[in-house]
Amino acid sequence: MNIKSYLEKKRERVNRALAGYLDFSPETPPRLKEAIQYSLEAGGKRIRSILAMASCEACGGEEEKVLPVACALEMIHTFSLIHDDLPAMDNDDLRRGRPTNHKVFGDGMAVLAGDGLLAHAFWLLAKTGTPAEVMEAIAWGTGPSGMVGGQALDLQAEGKKLNIQDLERIHRLKTGRLIAASVTSGARMANAAPGQLEGLQKYGQAVGLAFQIADDILNVEGSPKETGKQKTGSDQKRSKAAYPGLLGLEPSRTKANRLVEEAIASLSIFDDRGDPLREIARFIVARSH
Repeated sequence: MNIKSYLEKKRERVNRALAGYLDFSPETPPRLKEAIQYSLEAGGKRIRSILAMASCEACGGEEEKVLPVACALEMIHTFSLIHDDLPAMDNDDLRRGRPTNHKVFGDGMAVLAGDGLLAHAFWLLAKTGTPAEVMEAIAWGTGPSGMVGGQALDLQAEGKKLNIQDLERIHRLKTGRLIAASVTSGARMANAAPGQLEGLQKYGQAVGLAFQIADDILNVEGSPKETGKQKTGSDQKRSKAAYPGLLGLEPSRTKANRLVEEAIASLSIFDDRGDPLREIARFIVARSH
């Protein structure tokens, strides 16, 4: 299959659905609405959304059923990017090739835009009747035991020398847990069998960590034009915990490729409907942005 065509088709579908789900009430302050739309409509790979859709379809589900979950995941991811870019966090000036939210709307409005997206995501899940187990998995992958917890550990680790176990714990929480939740949430929306869920959980964990390692590598050698960020090497300049700094570039690449192999092996229970997931795993480490 042509993975680039597949990803673009799914990305366009998510973008259309997102536009329809931004049905703010008249009481929403226009400037807040503008700040939310600015970041949410800035583009991006929509990988978490597409993983949810691909896992749902691998388990025999339909795209339309999982779209609200896919869109909620993208809202949550965008909230995290807005907050990550703030001066108190990573202090970045560019995101997806355009000025970061706080550079356009100010720090305070950027915080509120992120808060609003997080709340709107769970409002969307509740409004569309998403099963409680799916909402629970997404909340767990987002909160103190997931992405937010990983970001807290990442902040605390700046300037410190970590071992590989500490670094892996940070990234499994910061990036891996929400990606794994994206995969299993899509499967649950298709009423996946226990064996399918088990395989997809392993897939999501492996792919999530591989994704973060690939990001770390791109921070060192990626092109700003392709990554949409102002400069490379920012992790090293801020003494942030990252795989290339601890292991070196080539060992990091080797580890990412090994994780992709593990992810693909965990899909042995699936027929060709699991091919998009297999190709997404390969794409994650081969991408240039």
